[in-house]
Amino acid sequence: MVLALWLTRFGVPVRIIDKLALSGTTSRALAIQARTLEYYQQMGLAQAVVDLGHKVPALNLWVKHRQAARVPIENLGRDLTPFPFPLIFPQDEHETLLIGRLREAGVEVERRAEMLDFEDLGSEVRVTVRTDGATDTRAYAYLAGCDGARSRVREVLGAGFPGGTYDHLFYVADVDAAGPPMNGELHVDLDDADFLAVFPMGATGRARLIGSVRDDMAKDQEHLNFEDVQGRAIRNLRVEIKRVNWFSTYRVHHRVAQQFRKGRAFLLGDAAHIHSPVGGQGMNTGIGDAVNLAWKLSAALKDSSTAALLDSYEPERIAFARRLVATTDQAFTAVISTGAFARIVRTKALPAIAPALFRIAAMRKFMFRTVSQTSVNYRNSPLSEGHAGSVRGGDRLPWVSTADGAAFNFAALAAMNWQMHVYGAAAPGLRALSDGRRLPLHEFAWQAAMKRAGLQRNAVYVVRPDGYVALADSQGRAATIGAYLDKHKIRAALIHQEFMHA
Repeated sequence: MVLALWLTRFGVPVRIIDKLALSGTTSRALAIQARTLEYYQQMGLAQAVVDLGHKVPALNLWVKHRQAARVPIENLGRDLTPFPFPLIFPQDEHETLLIGRLREAGVEVERRAEMLDFEDLGSEVRVTVRTDGATDTRAYAYLAGCDGARSRVREVLGAGFPGGTYDHLFYVADVDAAGPPMNGELHVDLDDADFLAVFPMGATGRARLIGSVRDDMAKDQEHLNFEDVQGRAIRNLRVEIKRVNWFSTYRVHHRVAQQFRKGRAFLLGDAAHIHSPVGGQGMNTGIGDAVNLAWKLSAALKDSSTAALLDSYEPERIAFARRLVATTDQAFTAVISTGAFARIVRTKALPAIAPALFRIAAMRKFMFRTVSQTSVNYRNSPLSEGHAGSVRGGDRLPWVSTADGAAFNFAALAAMNWQMHVYGAAAPGLRALSDGRRLPLHEFAWQAAMKRAGLQRNAVYVVRPDGYVALADSQGRAATIGAYLDKHKIRAALIHQEFMHA
């Protein structure tokens, strides 16, 4: 849906099919990270998500029936992003919002429509779809497989999905409850090797409980219900369950597809990568895939000579997916490990040192950037060149704001186009290049916050439609910018992308 929204914004006609009759009404995905909100800010969607979601003010760690530590996290990313807070916004409610925005753009999700097969003919993709029992084959320019962990698109592509499945069985329960953890904050029980977290759904006493199931219970997964697992929440966290809205069990996988693209077909989201829920990264990573691919698809449709831009999708996103699966695997293993050392770290060391660590500015910044995905970069991409200050080609454009905290340089990103940024004064020739290439030039009066953000005075930063720096040139030279645009065939017609053919 995010891919479709971005493509629609660029004027690209899309078709979305879903074999389910209805959108989901339950979900495990809860967290919306700052980088996702930054993408949404570009298309005027961020404030709606923030208004509908719940900002989490603190993380609480429980050990032996007691609250062992409380860590404030509401402004963890202050000075790094306009969205410095963790946000809870469940995937089912998220999808409802996106469906509404698509409908406003004239796009409906086609239900009970299943992709059976496709053939890449080089110049087009012929896709066979079954809708309510009837099959139909049509030609399309490209195919995006956003069809989940059991992806049919991935199967037809023959892309392997190496990895594995953790032994532990997990559950998720949506409940109405009372007790100390029902205060709108995040609560995690560290007592045993079992995992249990209480995610607030607001300040109304509704929460999602996510926990692991003991091995002796997991053997009878088909007959498991919430009454079998609720004891720990009641006992350790003093949660009083009033109503269970829904309950389900699941197993956690860690896999990355061997390729994210073959010809005119692409894999995104769970079709391309799945991993543990540690850090709330899954849904956000899929959205990142969609944004990365959208502007490249629209450019290729506008001018076929720029189709090479699509070659950067797989290396940019697969590298991040592999790192993410590796790091979440390590964190997840530490959380569920039954070893004595891991238990000591969880129950004694972590509650003791966590508050102190979060008081260290550098540590707060590191942890926030890692979890929020604002540290994701494409430095090794074929599209990334140069450096100026501490910013390299492939880095997310640093956010800088005015003294009152209002959005400053990110406001320019709402155009969703290629653009130049200069913090200070533009070198002679840049304005002429801007006019001649129709490449917008944004000059920002220099201030100390820019240096703290890693930007270099008077340097030029060529920014991609997704808010990443493509080229950083410390000298701000028009010739360097022109050569980069020529190399990647970024012409005036592509910069604004006002019209695309089907």
